Amino acid sequence: MKISIMITTRNRVDDLKITCTTLSALNPPPFEVLITADGCTDGTIDFIKSEYPQFNLTINKVGRGSVASRDFMMQNAKGDLVLALDDDSYPEQSDCLLTLSNLFEKNPKLAIATFPQRTDEYPETLTQTEFGEEKTVHSFPNSGACFRVSTYMTLPGFEPLFFHMYEEPDYALQCLATGWEVKFIPVITVRHFFSSVSRNEIRNHHLHSRNEFWSIVMRCPAPYCFFIAIYKTLGQAGYAIKRGPKWIVREPIWWWNAIKGLSSIMKKRQPLSWSGYKLWLSSSS
Repeated sequence: MKISIMITTRNRVDDLKITCTTLSALNPPPFEVLITADGCTDGTIDFIKSEYPQFNLTINKVGRGSVASRDFMMQNAKGDLVLALDDDSYPEQSDCLLTLSNLFEKNPKLAIATFPQRTDEYPETLTQTEFGEEKTVHSFPNSGACFRVSTYMTLPGFEPLFFHMYEEPDYALQCLATGWEVKFIPVITVRHFFSSVSRNEIRNHHLHSRNEFWSIVMRCPAPYCFFIAIYKTLGQAGYAIKRGPKWIVREPIWWWNAIKGLSSIMKKRQPLSWSGYKLWLSSSS
């Protein structure tokens, strides 16, 4: 199977250099490497053009967000599979693409495979050797997951209005609810440096919460959507309370942003079956 690799990046050229060096050593090599420079102003574009002109570079002069960037690359990928990475993550096995090709060929219902990560975010994983067994999961990190392109093209896919955050559980929901498999499979490992550049905890919390609410509106059938939306909103408020006053006073920001975008989201409402939605909910427990 032909395998594309996709990366979206924003002003983290030093991390991207390490990742690109590793990708160049993969054997067999990827069918193509897709990189989206999303509003980069730090020399990322010049670096890719000069050092890796064979890579397929998309330039967003004004940032469209990681979700819209990944959706564009998925829509335009020429491979049968797409390995999604962050600009600060890469597979540790040089023959990983052959492993992934064999994995998806043997599992025709597999839509998404996600893998163990050794990450600086959780230092204990850096020396970990056992990562558990294969299992169904309700989400995945885009810093290390592989997608079947033909499946993606039949589903709504990553929602560009999300901008950043929550596209992973939303797409996993789409797959599980329509009979596809989403699995954690420890056949390869991913090294994720988890750069601190361009990360903001409160901003990400707001985006995650807003997008989770929007996903419920788009995917969950009535009348269950009303109860789940309330439950999740209260859950996010509870998290903010645990983080302290600085978080509590800012919590209404995402409520307002969710309401402002609600008319656009309602136009995209395609509720899944309740049985399919329950299957996804049960996989997250």
